[in-house]
Amino acid sequence: MFLSGLDVVALLVSVVLWAVYSFVASRPRFYRHSLAYTTEQLRITWMRRMCDSEVRVADASLMGNLMRSVSFFASASILVLSGLVALIGSGERAFEVFQTLPLHDRGGNLGQFETKAVLLVCVFIYAFFQITWSLRQFNYTCIMIGAAPRVLDSDTEKDNFSRHAARLSAMAAESFNMGLRSYYFALAMLSWFISSWTFMLASVLVVYVTYRREFRSGSLKCLRHELEHIS
Repeated sequence: MFLSGLDVVALLVSVVLWAVYSFVASRPRFYRHSLAYTTEQLRITWMRRMCDSEVRVADASLMGNLMRSVSFFASASILVLSGLVALIGSGERAFEVFQTLPLHDRGGNLGQFETKAVLLVCVFIYAFFQITWSLRQFNYTCIMIGAAPRVLDSDTEKDNFSRHAARLSAMAAESFNMGLRSYYFALAMLSWFISSWTFMLASVLVVYVTYRREFRSGSLKCLRHELEHIS
């Protein structure tokens, strides 16, 4: 077996923390207090106001900015994957260089090193799929915006469009968020090369930081205040 017992425990702890946090954060009871829910409500307002505007150049520009951010991380994922594949391909030479670095578990062997690198590749593959799916959903949102109701159309049609377009955009944002979360846990996974205990501690820290940003951040307070003002 390439991984030691402690390595397996550390990996399971990280995966469970990641899965449980993602599951709990998406439940309606908690989701309604999250940054994602607040921005979704603001997206509805954005889409509704767009329907009452003849000129929609600014809306198209905003969507373009969102998509450029997603595209950057999609490209970055490919670059990271290329580097990791090159690392695995180097085999023993890469492991020898790794052995010269400070602050790592010198009890490990080549098999453990390569297994950890392969698992890290899997995380970035998952991130790539989530981020590219986000990009496609933003593309679909752009298509919806192109087919948006005209100014003279009925309010009912505009309201229905606003809800559906905002929901699709929010789904794209959630996929992007899942991709970014993969990056966070991948960074925690890098500490696995130091020791299994460091990996577990880093995973707990990632969950804490992610929770603070999603449910307790100053950005959330500002967005909620603006949403209440609009309402």
